Amino acid sequence: MSPSAGVTRNTLRQQIADALRDEVLAGRLPPGREFTVKQIAEQYGVSATPVREALFDLSAQGLLASDQHRGFQVREFTVADYRAMAEARALVVEGLFRNPAERVAVRPEGLASIRRRAAEAVRAAKGGDLDVLIGYDLRFWRELGQFVLNPYIADFLTRLRVQAWVFAVHRLRRDGMDENVLWFGHEELVEAIARGDREQVHAEMCSYYAHALAWADRLAEGDGERNAEGNADGPAGPGSALPPQSPQPPESPGHCA
Repeated sequence: MSPSAGVTRNTLRQQIADALRDEVLAGRLPPGREFTVKQIAEQYGVSATPVREALFDLSAQGLLASDQHRGFQVREFTVADYRAMAEARALVVEGLFRNPAERVAVRPEGLASIRRRAAEAVRAAKGGDLDVLIGYDLRFWRELGQFVLNPYIADFLTRLRVQAWVFAVHRLRRDGMDENVLWFGHEELVEAIARGDREQVHAEMCSYYAHALAWADRLAEGDGERNAEGNADGPAGPGSALPPQSPQPPESPGHCA
């Protein structure tokens, strides 16, 4: 194989992986959806090799499950999975702040772009545009992740955040979005970083993860109620609402994956 052919195949592999990831994040490939390499190759009009490689890449990222006989399946995350993601991210971030001088380096020249991402994410959240919100939110956190001096930690946090959105997107489309479940704190976090106010940055991050866990608790309660209704009267309808917020919700607004 010539070098140019190798580059072309690798580029195609990445393009297919990106396209499929977008389909999953948009909810067009729902949890549990099964497909084969042959089906995806025919859909995109390409050979099986880059498709197979792209699907294995997405499997390694935790977005797909593979089965030797049945092909690939969009992974279905549970509320317990989501809670574990939020707890893992919180623990990692807490560890970063124990000795920030050696693990985090804020570069002022990078803040302008992050401010734009923050503003667009908040605008999309307030407008209820989930597709736009997911894109800007992931870019926002990815660019913030460049301040973390350990690339393995940054990659780990990005992977968990993508998985969290895969879990959240169907719930949010089903139950709706408002200030009680969408996090609007992007801009406050950026400004705290710009001021070099590490205590406030830490507080914003703690609030962010507290809301993720509070949303998981409400979802678990709601699933329990829907299951109880289903056992008594048949399956609950797809538009079933979440239960009311817990009596003592966290102080700052919302959740974001």
